[in-house]
Amino acid sequence: MSVVSAVSAVSDASAVSAVGTASAAGTRPALTRREFLQVSVSAAGGLAVSLVMPALAAAEGATRPKLPPAVNQPLGSFVRIEPDGRIVIGARGCELGQGVRTSLPMLIAEELDVPWLAVTVEQLPYGLVASADPPGVASRYGPQGAGGSTSIPDAWHELRQVGARARWLLVQAAAQEWRESAKALRTEDAHVVHPDGRRLSYAQLALRAAALTPPEGEVPMKESSAYRIIGHPTRVADGRDIVTGAAAYGIDAALPGALTVLIARCPYFDGSLGELDEAQARRIAGVRQVVTIPPPRAGAPLDRNLAAGVAVVADDFWSAHRGREALRIRWTAGPGVKDSSAALEQRAAAAFGKGGLIARQDGDFAAARRSAARVIERTYVEPFLAHATMEPPNALIDLKADRALLMASLQSPGGASRMINAMTGIPRPDIEIRLPRTGGGFGRRLENDFVAEAVLVAQKVGAPVKVLWTREDDLQNDFYRPFGVHRLGAALDATGRVTGWSHRVAATARKWRAADMEDETDWIGCVDRDGFPAGCVGNYLAEFLPVEFQLARGWWRAPLPTFAAFPIESFLDELAHEAGQDPLALRLALLGAPRELDYRDHGGPKFHTGRLAEVLRRAAREIGYGRKLPPRHGVGLASHFTHGGYAAHAIEVAVSRQGELDIVRCVCAADVGAIVNPLGLETQFMGGTIDGLSTALSLEITVKEGRIQQANFPDYPLLRMAHAPDVEVHLIESGFPPSGCGEMGIPPVAPALVNAIFAASGVRLRRLPIGTQLKGASRDSRAAS
Repeated sequence: MSVVSAVSAVSDASAVSAVGTASAAGTRPALTRREFLQVSVSAAGGLAVSLVMPALAAAEGATRPKLPPAVNQPLGSFVRIEPDGRIVIGARGCELGQGVRTSLPMLIAEELDVPWLAVTVEQLPYGLVASADPPGVASRYGPQGAGGSTSIPDAWHELRQVGARARWLLVQAAAQEWRESAKALRTEDAHVVHPDGRRLSYAQLALRAAALTPPEGEVPMKESSAYRIIGHPTRVADGRDIVTGAAAYGIDAALPGALTVLIARCPYFDGSLGELDEAQARRIAGVRQVVTIPPPRAGAPLDRNLAAGVAVVADDFWSAHRGREALRIRWTAGPGVKDSSAALEQRAAAAFGKGGLIARQDGDFAAARRSAARVIERTYVEPFLAHATMEPPNALIDLKADRALLMASLQSPGGASRMINAMTGIPRPDIEIRLPRTGGGFGRRLENDFVAEAVLVAQKVGAPVKVLWTREDDLQNDFYRPFGVHRLGAALDATGRVTGWSHRVAATARKWRAADMEDETDWIGCVDRDGFPAGCVGNYLAEFLPVEFQLARGWWRAPLPTFAAFPIESFLDELAHEAGQDPLALRLALLGAPRELDYRDHGGPKFHTGRLAEVLRRAAREIGYGRKLPPRHGVGLASHFTHGGYAAHAIEVAVSRQGELDIVRCVCAADVGAIVNPLGLETQFMGGTIDGLSTALSLEITVKEGRIQQANFPDYPLLRMAHAPDVEVHLIESGFPPSGCGEMGIPPVAPALVNAIFAASGVRLRRLPIGTQLKGASRDSRAAS
């Protein structure tokens, strides 16, 4: 994804409309690499500022762009100060509910020194400009995708500098007006203040500031002690629109003349269309066309549509739905037609009899095992998972001969732009992508297969089309979180100290048929080679054993940490029990003295043992760990390092003799470094915790005879509000640079829950989801007694 950023001018219309108009007219102003800051006058005569950072363009695959001189044309903006006093700040990121439409503009507003209540936030479209260097484009705004909890770390310095530079220009303008030294002036609440108390509003200074020469190099930014926006609880910028139903999501997108499309997709992975009778569908009122969609090439990367399909094109949703129901289709099954989840698990178990790929090896685990006083081994199983976003995939596209417009709920607009360009030949700067609010992403929308479907249908129909997915479409056509069986072993000496650790993972490889992942390690997304307790045990082995299965795989919220935390944190509790140690004490002893360890996966390059220990201590303290509990109550702990942040959960449960589970309390402690919006952080950790509980209790995708068995929420039951516990969130301000927070709250939940269940009932659960296992284990326990 491109990471060249810009702040620039737009007209009085919304940022989306302004960029759309400019693109449609073919006015694509390019950016000069030599001007770090561009200043221009907006259409209404106000100050608009562009920040350009060409050194970051290589993330798009380009060298630094050599661009023609900048021109004062409306491009869409980060900062706009109009003569009527309006202060408009653009939000560049894809808003999925993680709060970036609020937190990113907060960074700019802080350094601009304006009251947050005076700010209007506008969503920016995906922005590209032409470049003379490959790949021929550079980004206007910087990173606009949403994945891996990177939005805040990417923006922390860059967007604060945007606000600081705009403020610098306004101070210089006031200095000229008053013939006073700029060093003697200060800013306050969108005003520049003279030492004698005189004040000039930013609106009064806008035109003069726009005529000034921008500074060379960076300008000073505030000390954290002076923050009045950053670090203060702030409600989401469009909260009123959300609760009143006024907020527009991708599924709400509309264009005059656009046709609605529903697609019947082959239920067999890598299957194809056998026979089609479309006569009855064409008789449905409102149905315009029925077109076929080819399957992906056998064995090729899954970089476009995911399945063969038959698309019904109609005037509206219900006509398309009725038409799809009327189709008579015979599908030809793919190579996995006889496969199943049960057979997959058998293959995974058999894989442990062979050698795998060594992801990390410290010392000699085999020797530690031979000399150990005790060796403990346990096996844990995790299923495939679907994303099940509240808003199913959708895409509205208008293809012209030389340009395109896409409106869709996305996580990777850059990927969508590249895909449309590859499929149509339309230059990427002529592909306008608008970014409405999205009803959840969780990694599903990092893939753009639904965009590819829209392109394929639009090319055949010759009109704007809106592809909609139903819940059944969504659950049965996903890029699923990998399935895995984890076999962990530990060597203990006579004192109960862990002298060796082995983590072998037999899993469906994440990179299987994944586009642009050829250079990644074979175990990416499946083995957390440097995660705790790596580096904390002298003899350590991490091994990957790939298992074949015909099902697409993708990133699922906190992908690797969630996959790794359940077996690791469950096993730590089992070791403590077997060794007669306290689970918290065992973890803290392994973490040892606070220090940084190398971490080569996402969230690195370092992992801090002291920060993980501190969130553990905080969660334990807040729940009253170690206190006397009522009968059949138990407290479980777990923690994990996720994408640069640290989180721990302490969960108290009650388990009846019949196996009924009640979550009594749920505490989360988190350290994500510098805090931009504590209110947003709390809600993200609450949501992540509920998501983690929902997943641990009930969610799995299974396959029988080559077909997904789950079709809707009765088969994939998300946690209902009535059953969701209150989540207590405790934030630790550690003074480190910020990480994101959208994914950190999930990984420790499942292991903390099963650890609590064991503490309450003596029943150890090693397979997710928990489902009815607890009741079955309780019945077995009663029968045995």
